[in-house]
This record gives sequence, structure tokens and C-alpha cells, in this order.
Amino acid sequence: MRAARPPEGAPTAAEDAGVPVRGMITLALSKGRIFDETRPLLAAAGIEVQGDPDRSRKLILPTNRPDVRVVLVRATDVPTYVQYGGADIGVAGKDQLIEHGGQGLYQPLDLGIARCRVSVAVRQDFDYALAVRQGARLKLATKYSNIARDFFAGKGVHVDMVKLYGSMELAPLTGLADAIVDLVSSGNTLRANQLLEVERIMDISACLVVNQAALKLRQAALRQIIDAFAAALVTTAATAGQSRAATSQEAP
Repeated sequence: MRAARPPEGAPTAAEDAGVPVRGMITLALSKGRIFDETRPLLAAAGIEVQGDPDRSRKLILPTNRPDVRVVLVRATDVPTYVQYGGADIGVAGKDQLIEHGGQGLYQPLDLGIARCRVSVAVRQDFDYALAVRQGARLKLATKYSNIARDFFAGKGVHVDMVKLYGSMELAPLTGLADAIVDLVSSGNTLRANQLLEVERIMDISACLVVNQAALKLRQAALRQIIDAFAAALVTTAATAGQSRAATSQEAP
């Protein structure tokens, strides 16, 4: 008796088990905002991710293309997966790329998604400007050691680094640090914890990153995906522009 064929688009046993499949392109994404904002770009590029990471514990998701799969990793790990060949291509925030160093990575596109900023924040009663002016030694809590160190070195300010990975807002409130360096989007979390954003270090968005060795060995396949992303950016930008124009015409 012949075995039943799996439905079209269903993952093979090897894919489902996480075994590398020869000839398959692996795309690394992190759950949350980057995944949510990358998905429409992927769709515009002709790649439909199958499955919902919020409803499944699976870390490998198939797509409508038999030669492309998605792996879900921590945001901080995306550059490492791509650098060492665990993925051929990925989407990572500029903050993660700077902290990683970018070794072995080609960065062809700024996707302009997951926009936010890296900023310095302090308690509302802390005179940050005076401390900087007087050259005070600051105790700083952050997970962005490289970004923070370079920024304060440029200002001639000495800092003692406290490495944290979450609940950053607690550090100034408990006396663990004078200031924090963290991602800020709306600023609501800072305000809810009586913290004040005092300096913007840099603006952040997500970029497409590609393993340099993979790009040489599989140039045609990866270049096709890069070009599809580039075309999707143009399409979505044009659609957004038309939507804004229509809205302005409707306004009284």
C-alpha cells in the first residue's frame, strides 16, 4: 500500500523535527513586534508563514514555499544564528546588531519596522544634566553595554555598568543604578514608573541580515528573497502614501 502524501505546504518529518534540510532557506525571527511587523512584508514578498507562534510552542514554522522555513529565536540571538549558519537570513533590530558586532553578517536592507529608540532615563528627582556637567561617575543599568559605553565615552562621562536583561525601570527606583539605557517606544512604561527620558542615544529599526558565506554559496536563492523584500518595501510604502493622501483629501 502506498503511503498517503502529506497535504501541500505541510512540513516534512525532517523539517518538523528541526533537522536541517538540504537546499532549504532558514529565516530567523523573534516573536512579538518584529514577527508581527515582518509578516506583512513576507506576504508581500510571496512568503506566507504557516502557523501562529502565539498559539503554538513550535519553534520551526513552515511557509507556503517548500524551500523556506522560519525559526523563532530570542531577539538577542538572531544575529548569532545567522552568523554561525543556524539561519541563512534573519530580521534583527539595529540595537542587537550593534551589541553583537555584526561579524559575518551582510546587512542589505533597513526594513523600517519595529521603530523605537535607545534612550537614557533617570528618576524624576535626579539631576542628570548636573551630574554629566560635573563629570560625576554614574552607575548605569542596561543590557546595551556597547551602545551605552560608546555613548558616555563620547561625552567624557565615566560609568559603572550593571548588566540587566529585564525590568530595567526598577534599577533607579531601588537604588541599583542612577540611570538606565533601554529601548523606548511610547514612553508610557517610563512615565508609569516615574522615570524621565533625558537623552536619546539613537533611533532603532529592524534590518534584514544575511550570512555572508551563505550569500556566496547560494547567491541566486538568497538574492531573490532580498530583492523580494526590497520590492515589498516599495509596495508597502506606496500603499501607505496612498492611504495618507486619501485621508487628507477626506479631511474637511
